[in-house]
Amino acid sequence: MLTLDQIRAFVAVAEELHFGRAADRLRMTQPPLSRHIQKLERVIGVTLLERDNRRVVLTDAGRGFLEDARRMLSLVDTAGDRARRIASGAAGTVRLGFTAVSAISMLGALLRRLSEQLPEIDVILHERVTAGQVDGLLRGELDLGLARPPFDIDTLDSRVVFREPLCAAVPLGHPLAELGRPLAPDDFDGLPVISYNPVQSRYFHELTVRFLTNAHPRIEQQVHQILTAVLLVAAGRGVALAPASARSLGVDGIAFCDLVRGGGDPLDGEAGNGEPVELHVIWSRDSTNPALARVLELLPDLEAG
Repeated sequence: MLTLDQIRAFVAVAEELHFGRAADRLRMTQPPLSRHIQKLERVIGVTLLERDNRRVVLTDAGRGFLEDARRMLSLVDTAGDRARRIASGAAGTVRLGFTAVSAISMLGALLRRLSEQLPEIDVILHERVTAGQVDGLLRGELDLGLARPPFDIDTLDSRVVFREPLCAAVPLGHPLAELGRPLAPDDFDGLPVISYNPVQSRYFHELTVRFLTNAHPRIEQQVHQILTAVLLVAAGRGVALAPASARSLGVDGIAFCDLVRGGGDPLDGEAGNGEPVELHVIWSRDSTNPALARVLELLPDLEAG
């Protein structure tokens, strides 16, 4: 069996072309050094060194093996360092789940920050709705998610990383777009509304229901994704509530209007103006991935303030 001691012995002799100097370099005597070379040649089945009392010469096979032997030793030397870096979280892999709208609000900035500060961490992206991300975390398919609440706090940890206003998406030229003021729940009375699936998109379903509690809209569709809702609005199928970052989806034929709460102020995400739309990072409490902790250190923590 090939051993590292044999490979190191061969490289030393091949580079020194002298058993005495090679033995001194390896801090050993010549007899065990010679035995390492002999065992190595028996394992490989070819002569690597021609030697007599006056000189040591590499054979053609020996010159070829020397290149590979150096690469093997280099790999061994760097493997330990890489293992230590992975154990410390400075290198490794993080599998990141995200939704389409979370990608607009945060994903690009996060990936740039990771590339700059943790270049040895590979990020593998998975686009999934929040429910799919939660399932992926629990199954061990994901390490981290950019998702919307609520979450199972018994198995998942979460942290707010982004807040933005809730707004209304309406077709261009729609009477709501012409009011020139933030919209109140009563403005939606009797209008067709694109809402969200109460299971797959529970968060935006509940935000929509809460805002329209005292209105009497007609729920036309219940969709899973913000993009789908905005596309239906552009097609004239109704109006919808969406996070402000949906403006960046670039869908033509849409106007976005501010909303009011209570005293009539726009929902700007500040205290006293109602509940903002929150984006959380979520991860499994049982995660053993060292790179995850390093990634979390780079994320903003809006709850800390």
